[in-house]
This record gives sequence, structure tokens and C-alpha cells, in this order.
Amino acid sequence: MDFILQNWYWIVAAAVSGSMLLWPTLSGAARGVSASEAVLLINRQKAVVLDVRSEEDYLAGHIVGSRRLDPSADLEASGLLPKDKDRPVLLVCQTGTRSRPVVGRISKLGYTQVSTLSGGLKAWTEASMPLEQGAPAPAIKGNRPGKAAR
Repeated sequence: MDFILQNWYWIVAAAVSGSMLLWPTLSGAARGVSASEAVLLINRQKAVVLDVRSEEDYLAGHIVGSRRLDPSADLEASGLLPKDKDRPVLLVCQTGTRSRPVVGRISKLGYTQVSTLSGGLKAWTEASMPLEQGAPAPAIKGNRPGKAAR
């Protein structure tokens, strides 16, 4: 008992430190994925990539195939979320912090695999991953990739 009384501040510090480490897990915070994990999600599971940065930043350079999502927009009305709620959704911002609140909003809509890119586009470019500039090419409805329009 004397040990506890003499070292109560160390015990409190350990408890606070431990709770801070567990908080993201217990609060359901956004799952962050690395650039290499993001590539696997995109290529193998056809993840929908949504960029929540400003339009100017998006046009200056974004992940190939990503779409810009205004984080304050009505997510369901945006038409950017997949119909299949089990399809992975990957959110991207500049450093990985602005996309986290949007992860929660999308998860509340019933989407089961919502992630954010850890470190954001900064980490993506540091990993030498490709970017495209300008607006993405519009999809042609009814055509499959590799098929010419008639």
C-alpha cells in the first residue's frame, strides 16, 4: 500500500497514457491505411477513392481515378458513394486529418469498409505513387473499359 501512496502520480500517468492509446480503438476512429495498402484496396477490391481537399488542390494533383467530394455536402445526394455498402471507400486529404470526420459520417450511412489514407496525399507522393492533374475524364455510361463507343 505504501508503494501506491508514494507513487500515485506514476500510476495516474500510466493510466492516462494507456487510455490515450486505447481511445482511437474504443471510439471507432477512422482506420488509416498506408499508401501501399491503399494501392491494394484500389487494385484488388476496386475501392472508391474520394478526395476531400479543396477544388484547387484537387485539380493541382490527385490520385488517379479519385473523385472530389465536398466534405460539407450531403453525402447520399452526392452520387459518389457506391451502391454496394460493403465496397471499400478510401478518403484522401492533404495530411490525413481532414478526412477523418468524413469517415464517421460515411460509416453512419452503413458503409462497412471506410478508411482514410494515413498521411494523406503527402504520404502518397512521398511513396512515389502516381498523380493526375485536372478533372478526371468523365465515365461513358454503358461502355466497359477497353471497349470503343459505337
